[in-house]
Amino acid sequence: MARKPHENTRLAKYLEKRVLELRPHKTQAEIAEQVGFINPNMIAMLKSGATKLPLDRVPSLAAALECDPRLLFNLALDQLGGDTTVRAIEEIFGVVVTKNEAAWINEIRDASGHTDPRLTSRGRSAIRGIFGK
Repeated sequence: MARKPHENTRLAKYLEKRVLELRPHKTQAEIAEQVGFINPNMIAMLKSGATKLPLDRVPSLAAALECDPRLLFNLALDQLGGDTTVRAIEEIFGVVVTKNEAAWINEIRDASGHTDPRLTSRGRSAIRGIFGK
């Protein structure tokens, strides 16, 4: 059996989980159609890691999966690895944050009185404690 180049990526794992969550409401073929993929098997190929997600398909796939497009974009960037596209995007835009991450940032700004607090070891421990790390 041939190795699938993107089978262990976070995107492949996320798609597997998300498609399963949506199964009661829509099929993989319906998702592929909503994205505009000609091949209805494209979702299966992305889930298995046989192919990577083209960045220009992120917005339509995020809409079809009913998820945050920034999350999906970050996962698609991870698939590219050390690609020059990734480096260019990060150089131009910096870190792409999801809506949920932006909410955390806004809460930190509000709680700190917009003082741009430095991340201390105590703060890092508190955040890690929230997530059980």
